[in-house]
Amino acid sequence: MFDDLKEYLREWFKKVITSRLFVLVVVFCLMSSALVMRLFNLQIIKGEEYQDAYTAMTEKVIKTASTRGNIYDRNGNVLAYNELAYDVTIQDTGAYKTDAQWNTMLYDLVSILNKHGESAQTSLELTLDHDGNVVYTSETQSGRKRFLRDYYGLKNVDEMDDSDGKYPSDISAPDLLERMKKEYHLTLGDDKNRDGRPLDKDGNPIDVSDEVALQIVGIRYTMRFTAFQKYESTTIATDISDETVADILEHAADLVGVNIQESTIRMYNESLYFAPIIGYTGKVTSERLEELKAVNDDYELNDVVGRTGIESSMELELKGKKGSQTAYVDNVGRILSVTGEVAPVAGNDIWLTLDLNLQKGIYHILEKQLAGVLLKTIVNQDEKDIAYIDSSSIKIPIKKAYFQLINNNVLSIDNFASEEASDVEQQIYQKYESSRVRIEQELRGELQSENATPMNALSEEMQAYMQYIYSYLSSSNKAIVQRDAIDTSSDMYQAWKNGTISLREYLYYGIANNWIDTTKLDIQSRYSNADDVFTALLDDCFRDLEQDPAFEKLIYQYLINNNVVTGRELCMALYSQNVLAYDENEVNLLRVSGEEYAYQFLMNKIRNIEITPAQLALDPCTASCVVTSAKTGEVLALVSYPSYDNNRISDSTYFAQLNADQSLPLRNNATQTLKAPGSTFKPITAIAGLEEGAITLSDMINCTGIYEEVSNPIRCWKYPGFHGPLNVVGGIENSCNYFFSEVAHRLSTEADGSYKPEKGLETLKKYATMFGLDRTSGIEISEATPSISDTDPERSSMGQGTHQFASVQLARYVTALANRGTVYDLSLIDKETDSQGNLVKDYSPAVASTLDFQTSTWDAVQQGMRQVVTNSSTKRVFDGLDVHVAGKTGTAQESQKRGNHAFFISFAPYENPEISVTVSIPNGYSSSNAAMVAKHVYRYFYGYASLDDILNSGALDASNERINGD
Repeated sequence: MFDDLKEYLREWFKKVITSRLFVLVVVFCLMSSALVMRLFNLQIIKGEEYQDAYTAMTEKVIKTASTRGNIYDRNGNVLAYNELAYDVTIQDTGAYKTDAQWNTMLYDLVSILNKHGESAQTSLELTLDHDGNVVYTSETQSGRKRFLRDYYGLKNVDEMDDSDGKYPSDISAPDLLERMKKEYHLTLGDDKNRDGRPLDKDGNPIDVSDEVALQIVGIRYTMRFTAFQKYESTTIATDISDETVADILEHAADLVGVNIQESTIRMYNESLYFAPIIGYTGKVTSERLEELKAVNDDYELNDVVGRTGIESSMELELKGKKGSQTAYVDNVGRILSVTGEVAPVAGNDIWLTLDLNLQKGIYHILEKQLAGVLLKTIVNQDEKDIAYIDSSSIKIPIKKAYFQLINNNVLSIDNFASEEASDVEQQIYQKYESSRVRIEQELRGELQSENATPMNALSEEMQAYMQYIYSYLSSSNKAIVQRDAIDTSSDMYQAWKNGTISLREYLYYGIANNWIDTTKLDIQSRYSNADDVFTALLDDCFRDLEQDPAFEKLIYQYLINNNVVTGRELCMALYSQNVLAYDENEVNLLRVSGEEYAYQFLMNKIRNIEITPAQLALDPCTASCVVTSAKTGEVLALVSYPSYDNNRISDSTYFAQLNADQSLPLRNNATQTLKAPGSTFKPITAIAGLEEGAITLSDMINCTGIYEEVSNPIRCWKYPGFHGPLNVVGGIENSCNYFFSEVAHRLSTEADGSYKPEKGLETLKKYATMFGLDRTSGIEISEATPSISDTDPERSSMGQGTHQFASVQLARYVTALANRGTVYDLSLIDKETDSQGNLVKDYSPAVASTLDFQTSTWDAVQQGMRQVVTNSSTKRVFDGLDVHVAGKTGTAQESQKRGNHAFFISFAPYENPEISVTVSIPNGYSSSNAAMVAKHVYRYFYGYASLDDILNSGALDASNERINGD
């Protein structure tokens, strides 16, 4: 059978190979095999290479940036412009395949940037604050959520806080950084095979600091948004120095994908005087990007936009229109050829209504007036020896001024400990270090004692340290003490608030009641008791406090108070740290002199504005002044003190310093600081009384010194004296509290004689609204929303109650007083022109309303304001001024422990008003100080003083005596 099968196969094979189809079949098989091999080679072996080659042959449209428009003052002085700069860009070329390779390259790049004092600028909305804590940069809760939404890769914020807990909206900034470090394998996680830490030259992993980690993860996060566009680079540093350029080019072989690119950087002239108005530019945030894309889809996450001020509000006008290139690019984004180009269109120019020289002069007038107040206020006494009288006469002990040199970072405490520290700095640090060790031992001993001393039985210093420890443990960054879990109705909580128990007792109570988060403590045993938890808590706390700048400053405060660190040493350190220009004679005098000389030394530096009110950040250290044209409503000057250099805002170290500065230089005090207006509100009450018929021009109201028609009697400032009969002009001139209380009371009285306070409040609100005090002023930058008082018509009539207004809002009001009823929507912008100078838009202030009051009403109010300047206690301020000014002073008390707020509203010339001047000095003690600023502004504006006169003078005379009637 086997032989038969064999024979059959032989015959079959013979027939096949002799068949005519055999050759055809063989040819077909060979061709098919060749085709399969070719397809395998094209798609599998060389698929990626051919795909890249295909990409290189595909046309791409690449957007090109436009040139941002300039900003000018009203006279054509350039305030903001563009300058050629070099940027660092990065592309994903495919050269780096692993996290370790990426992170190593980025670590080297960041190291180069940091070595030259520069840092990566990314879309990551995290940063380090002045104390080294990781914090969000988003100013609002909604902004932070949008950033987290983008980071998580979600479509909207509602998708966060999912049931799996993958997308928490309340993740803390430090926890988010840790999450990102794990995501990019910048830290060693559970998977030892995914160690992506950077490597040194010997291949050893590097543990990076938070400062470096923020930059590395920031770059990688930002690159995510262009990951789908290989040919587009991501800008990660702008305006780098020539040294940085050279360093990066030198290491180009190790920085594959990193390039240097020409660009423009925004520059600002006279930045100190205009920064709060013009603002600054920076990389667009995710929140802002949404807003801009809604009106212009050209915006992308890599764009630089206006972040604050005019730069932000006029972003669309300044930005211009992007151009484009149609080009062939290779697989790493290099342009092979350009087939078409659309040129970008430059942004339009913005002309402000502000006058550079006026702005500059007023800034220095404010600074010198504040210095004058400090000279009146700082005394060479200890705090315990200073008698308290009232909030208009508070004195500041010199030791508080010394401490502010450290507390407000005028002196760097880090420099005290550096190897390059001077002899006096080393002395200061040695005193600190020995004291710190002793203080820690005392604190540990007290906290570990079973018979711990109740808080109210401790010394003031020990109480301060204990209170700081508790505040630190319960802070949002630490959150070991869970404040929300504390039963505030418990006896132990009340005892803690009253100081009748020790911190030890209170924390043990917290452990027992589960509001101490033990998961954040390093507890070794699984079966820990309260003692184990408390010991771990103390160890954790004191380990952190060793590196805590705020606790370090607290120790310095008591070292200064206790004369351990002296004012003489701190004054000498000002020269060591180059805060003051070196003066060998002064240094020698400080070296051999005592504390009396140190006091005189610091006072002289304040007098000469070598140490500024902003640096000391004592009351007062802030002020504002707004000057408007009474005839047009244009804002001629809008000055906020202190200010900052917006040319340096991209420097993260400088920005952190600004945020830590206790004088709050980033706040525009003319637009953002709301205060009760005090007696500057009284002209509105007078107008309301006259126009509503509550009083007439001839009515006499008899001031008896105390107004008793209300349940809580109101004293006139003259009490126990009295003014006697006053008409409306006399009421304004004397700023009589009794007079205006009676006017408000009449406005609150119905025809049947019944008293309805809400009626008076509504009437006052009606007239305040007529003057625009119910809304923002109309200027083109952000402004706090005002509020009109809704309680106590009698006190509200005098500018008390719950009134809250910014200086610019009071400026609109007094402008309408000056021009007799034209209420403008104020404007900071004069016009908009294209890059060729052609007018695009005129921004003349719009008339919001015209107040149709009786001529006699305007006459009476303006006459009363004129007599404030000529007849009242304000007269001594304006003696010798040839310009006829009408004005109204005002003070407001916010705290008995701080100086009163000082205000002055005014216009001139009285006979034919041209300008109004509004001055506000928070905690400025007396309105005479605000009036003094206004006087110097009028002198300067009308040519009785030059800019050189102002710049070359020292501190101005100040008076902390209260102006009558404020």
